[in-house]
Parts: sequence; structure tokens; C-alpha cells
Amino acid sequence: MKKFSIISIVCLLTACVQVTPDQAADDVVLTGAEIADKYLIVDTHIDVPFRLHRKPADVGSATESGEFDYPRAKQGGLNVPFMSIYIPASVDAAGGATELADKLIDDVENIVAEHPDKFSLVASTSDAMTTIASGKVGLALGMENGAPIAGDLTLLRHFHDRGIRYITLTHSKSNHISDSSYDVERQWAGLSDFGEILVLAMNGIGMMVDVSHVSDDAFYDVIRISQAPVIASHSSARHFVPGFERNMDDDMLRALASNGGVMQLNIGSTFISAASRQSSDDRTAIVKAYVAGNNIDPTSDEARAAAMKIYKENPLTFATMTDVLDHVDHVVKIAGIDHIGIGSDFDGVGDSLPIGFKDVSDYPNFIDGLIQRGYSQADIEKILGANLMRVWRAVEAYAGQNL
Repeated sequence: MKKFSIISIVCLLTACVQVTPDQAADDVVLTGAEIADKYLIVDTHIDVPFRLHRKPADVGSATESGEFDYPRAKQGGLNVPFMSIYIPASVDAAGGATELADKLIDDVENIVAEHPDKFSLVASTSDAMTTIASGKVGLALGMENGAPIAGDLTLLRHFHDRGIRYITLTHSKSNHISDSSYDVERQWAGLSDFGEILVLAMNGIGMMVDVSHVSDDAFYDVIRISQAPVIASHSSARHFVPGFERNMDDDMLRALASNGGVMQLNIGSTFISAASRQSSDDRTAIVKAYVAGNNIDPTSDEARAAAMKIYKENPLTFATMTDVLDHVDHVVKIAGIDHIGIGSDFDGVGDSLPIGFKDVSDYPNFIDGLIQRGYSQADIEKILGANLMRVWRAVEAYAGQNL
């Protein structure tokens, strides 16, 4: 169990400022594992629910596949993973987004029901701290793709009541809320009219607005409209992968800082390394050429089998921990130490995670890297979870003032 004092827990909840023995003695050298055990770790994006939807497993015990389970979470010091209620754009197009979201939330609740000694549900900052004090892993909920809202604010209330505490407004395709950074069709030139209403409604209900996946225009619409700090739950710095709109450029990072928000770092190799992204693009081009040249249906099993063979013959160039740390350094340089956190995208980016940061047991490796880069314990505490908690508290406070 992490060794949080009563004073430190109160400060995480109230944003008080004090000089603690830990801060005063920051010259005491601790390892990454010791710091992981000492400070709150919040990861805002782990795709466990959809992983289990496709292939059921018991994450209360060690699993053979995937990047999250209870033993590895405890080994890595992870306290509050946000379980991503991921809704593919294809489900939105076909119908059934709301129903799938409810099913995935049911699945997370079942994890807690099956392992009440290991997991608890987290729906507030106070819940998070209670969970930490109990030694359990607290499962918070974020919705990736606002499609389940279906243009109906009563569904926003429904999903808030079910524990959703942030919504990524869109995903790989533009939806009824926002244009997507991945979609060449930009029907709204940013947010839709309903999207603007939704942002304010999320402010009012105490739900964090997530700008990962949205187009640049939609990002600036959110910054203009939101009355509370926002998050990018799993994004990276565009500086290192030029032209990749899914990441955030320096102006966006500055705007996010001015808003008081936080960028939670996505560590997928193709998000953080230009060499890795080029490697991925090259493999995709080979697959497309093969499928087209052999008149294969791109959606067929034959095409999928061909892709797997090509991927095996042309392995991805993985990023390294150096790439991860370079992103942290850059965001700190541009936006400041108060605006960076972790949104790994574990279980969401396939076999593309960087060397040394392959699953939830590896947070200590990341912390060791931060120590080597010269970050203080106070700064590391912010990166690991305090920055996200500050934003979450501010969102709760704004909603509380406007009830």
C-alpha cells in the first residue's frame, strides 16, 4: 500500500500548498519503484473493456495477453487507471453505440464485483483517494467517442450517473459532436452546434472534456467554449511527428496550458516517433498494394491474413523510452510542468509500445528515466497523477458552483 499521509491526501483533494518532509528532502535518492510506491499514479487511457469485449479474460489475475491486469498494476504502482469505454466509429455508423457503451460499463462493474478485494469503482477525486487508502486499484471510467450521447443530453446524465468522468468527443471519424483529426471530411469545421452545447453541459455536470482525437479547429472551439479546464486523455507532441494532426502542436499545448488543462501522454510508438510512424506507413502501403494487385476484398479474411504475414516480414520500428522522455521534456518546455501526465493507451495500440514501457508494470522504468533527466520528486508527482487530479478537482468545483 502506498504511504500517503493524511496531510498529503487532503492536499490532493484541496490543492493546498505546503512544504512536506518529502519536498524538503528531495535530495534523498529514491528509485523509480520506490517513487511509484510513494506517489499517486493515474493513467487516463487504458483500453481494457474493449479488449475483454473481444476476448474475455480475468484481469483480477495474471493474464497471458494484454497490457493490464491486477498483478502487473500493483507491480507498477498504478492506482487509478481510467477504463476506456471505446466505441468504434463503425458501431456509430451501424447503430448500437449507446448499447455498447452500457455493455462495456457493465463489464467494468463486473470486474469489481468479482474482485471486491482488489478493485473498486472511482467516480470522484475523493473516491480515488479512498481507493488508494484501501490499497485497491481504482477503476475510473472515460468514454472514447461521444457517439453514445446520440444528441440527447439525458443520455449525458445517464452516463454520468453510470460513472463516466470524461468523454473523448469523437474518434476516427467525425460524428454528431465534432470533426475528427483522422477524417478528411470536416462537416462541422470544428464542433457541431450540438457539440458546443455538449461541452457546456459537460462543464455543468462535472465531466471532463477530452480533446484527444478532435480536429485542430474542434480543439480551439473547445478551448473557446469550455468554462473549466480540459484534458487530452491520450495525446502526444506533434513536434516529433510533423504533419500528424492526431498529436498536439506547440500552439495547442500553449492554449491548453492557458486553459489550465493537461496533456496525458500517449506512448504508442507511432505517436511518439517519426521513424516508427514511417515504418507503420510503409507496412500499410505494402499491404494495400498487395491487396489491390491481387484483387482481394480489403475486408476479407484473406486480406487480414495477408496483412499479418506482411507485418511479420516487415516488423515495426519501436520507439524507446528516450522518445517517451523527449515528449515529456518538450511539453514541459512549451506548456510547463503543470500540464503533462500519463495516458498510455495500453491495450489500445496493439504491439506498438516502446521498448521498456510495454505494460502497466513498467511505470517504474518511466520514473527512472525522469529521475535521470533531472526531474525532482515534486515534479514527478505532478506528472504521475497530481496534474490530472488538479484538473479533475477544478471540473468538480465548477460543476458544484453551478448546481
